[in-house]
Amino acid sequence: MSDAARVFDRALGRRRLTRALAAGYPDFLLQRAAEDLEERLAAVLRRFERAADLGSPLPLAVPVLAGKAESVLHMVEAPGGRSDWVGDLERLPLAAASLDLCASLLALQGVNDLPGALIQIRRALRPDGLFIGCLLGGRTLHELRQVLLEAEAETAGGASPRVAPFADLRDLGSLLQRAGFALPVVDSEVVTVRYRDVFGLLRDLRALGWGNALEARRRTGLRRDTLMRAAALYAERHADADGRLRATFEIVWLSGWAPHESQQKPLRPGSAKARLADALGVPEIGTGDRAGQ
Repeated sequence: MSDAARVFDRALGRRRLTRALAAGYPDFLLQRAAEDLEERLAAVLRRFERAADLGSPLPLAVPVLAGKAESVLHMVEAPGGRSDWVGDLERLPLAAASLDLCASLLALQGVNDLPGALIQIRRALRPDGLFIGCLLGGRTLHELRQVLLEAEAETAGGASPRVAPFADLRDLGSLLQRAGFALPVVDSEVVTVRYRDVFGLLRDLRALGWGNALEARRRTGLRRDTLMRAAALYAERHADADGRLRATFEIVWLSGWAPHESQQKPLRPGSAKARLADALGVPEIGTGDRAGQ
């Protein structure tokens, strides 16, 4: 991958995750994701032979997967977590067609080559195998991103990127299709976490290993005047009536199946045996007309 394509300093991200795991990784978002994974898998009325949790920082998905699969492996990207092996989401050490079920919770947002990672996951699945995972979406920490940019522009005469550019919901469905998944589904939910002040949010981000790991980051830390201005802007714009501050985390869920001949296929254009207008009970409008003319 060229330097221009590297959004994240992956080595720095792994070092920070290693420290976070050693210091007691806060699991409030990951626990929420594991509960959602269990609910989503409950709708899948089949069992799988071999499953893997790919990259989730803590093994909270492992018991969920064990309820659906005969055996479960867990890969983390940094030493220190309870896992079966340490690997890299961009270079998965998995043989082709070796798994029936793959999950990944809140890890894929940190890769530089998300399309490539999804392709590797799809290749690791046997035909009719399922991938289901979540990552942080584009609305995540929009409040913090906004106030940091404005505060740094005011106090330092220019702004540098401080918050990661998370993937947009509209793009992720296309990425699943490009990776070769059948029946792709993408949806999201917004989780709002409230803090007494912006410093509590920043402490949580450090404890999660989510400090600024952008390749284009300014190598010096935030100036004190910049930080205090950002804290004031945050309190002005994103406080509830009780004074607590809102922080947005958008969790985007992705799912798709490795192609198999038994799966539903879309009809060929022109092969329908009934007209939509007849089904709706309305007159059909020609392609050159507009309703109301």
